[in-house]
Amino acid sequence: MAVKIRLARRGRKKAAMYDIVVADSRAPRDGRFIEKIGTYNPLTNPASINFDADKAFDWIMKGAQPTDTVRAMLSYRGVLIRKHLQLGVIKGAITQDAADQRYQQWLDEKNNKIESKRTNVGAAKDEVRKQQLAAETKVREARAEALRQKQAAAQAALNPAPAAEEAAEGTEEAPAETAEENA
Repeated sequence: MAVKIRLARRGRKKAAMYDIVVADSRAPRDGRFIEKIGTYNPLTNPASINFDADKAFDWIMKGAQPTDTVRAMLSYRGVLIRKHLQLGVIKGAITQDAADQRYQQWLDEKNNKIESKRTNVGAAKDEVRKQQLAAETKVREARAEALRQKQAAAQAALNPAPAAEEAAEGTEEAPAETAEENA
């Protein structure tokens, strides 16, 4: 019996979630499976991958073949490097302690990368939010200024006589003063 580690789809239309299952390769995609070892949610950023790494490692060591997508997930979480190191121990190339130390070092580096990606995504979202707020503020101020100018123009249109009289009075007084000064 050929055993595969693969994804089984669940969830509604356009909101898929997947179970990571160990199943007979002849079984349908969403059909019968041997064991469920985790879940995968591609809709989050970054995608949520939750599975029991020890169970996955046991199945890989027993000969279960992961599909391409699951292989990428197992590699991302370190199951395949753990298998590689364990095969080195079985062949006698390295000791179990050295393999455990290398795996733990790799795992720490990977967790740091994942955490920095998570913080960078959060910081990028905050930066985009600040830029959008600044753009909205600028648009709001431009609209308010345009409204003030429109109201001032409407006010001037309603009261053109006082403005014209003031301008006329100012021009009449100036020639009279010059005439008096010449005399």
